[in-house]
Amino acid sequence: MILKLLQPTSAFLLILFLFSSTGFAQGDLMIMPKRLVFDGTQRSQEINLINTGSDSATYAISIVQYKMTEKGNFEEVTEPEEDQRFATDYLRYYPRQVVLGPKEAQTVRIQLTRTGNLEQGEYRSHLYFRAIEKQTALGELNSEQADGISINIKTVFGISIPVIIREGSSTTSIELSGIELNKEEEEIILSLIINRTGNMSVYGELSVEHISPDGTNTEIGKVRGMAVYTPNTKRDFSMKLQNVELIDLTKGKLNIIYKTEEGKLLGEAKFDLK
Repeated sequence: MILKLLQPTSAFLLILFLFSSTGFAQGDLMIMPKRLVFDGTQRSQEINLINTGSDSATYAISIVQYKMTEKGNFEEVTEPEEDQRFATDYLRYYPRQVVLGPKEAQTVRIQLTRTGNLEQGEYRSHLYFRAIEKQTALGELNSEQADGISINIKTVFGISIPVIIREGSSTTSIELSGIELNKEEEEIILSLIINRTGNMSVYGELSVEHISPDGTNTEIGKVRGMAVYTPNTKRDFSMKLQNVELIDLTKGKLNIIYKTEEGKLLGEAKFDLK
């Protein structure tokens, strides 16, 4: 069987939601993992969908294309930008629609196809999961609605995850630049630029630690899930620093580290405080 219908308990779902670093949730839908990368001999992978709500829900699955802005936002596009490659033509997925009861889970399988002549580099598209609103029969209008005009606005949400195909060896390198500290009201904001060169994207966590003149290290910031997708060559990023009341930001230096989820160093920079 390709499709797996599971019946996890409520307690299991709660533990999964709170402690999984690989999941991604919005509304009552949880998706694991939150991104797929094909970078070797793998020909298929699976995505687990979990309905954490108390009502049944239906989700339509499709493929969409996004570009990342220099601020890290996503904008839908129909044609690839220069040096951007879509993965659409090399992906097959099923099912295309799922119905999940309360606390139910199901597996969606993603397969590679027609990848024999891929050029070296990275290909990216996004799987989009859109909630389908339940339709109300015309005869179910109440008396107040029948006597006048009723407008009912409901939010229909969608959630997407990237699917990436990598062919060949990575030539990507990262440099951190443009580091600044700014005070906004009672907050200290660190700004920097992540510069990317090479043929593939990067993804990982960005951490900041303060090194005092006596050598004491204090972590004052961490952001997970930081990506710079092709074809972008840079990303402008700002983050609020934590625990700043415990240190003197007029002395010492900041050490900024960007590394993969597996711990591989992508880029590092030091910023002298004055």
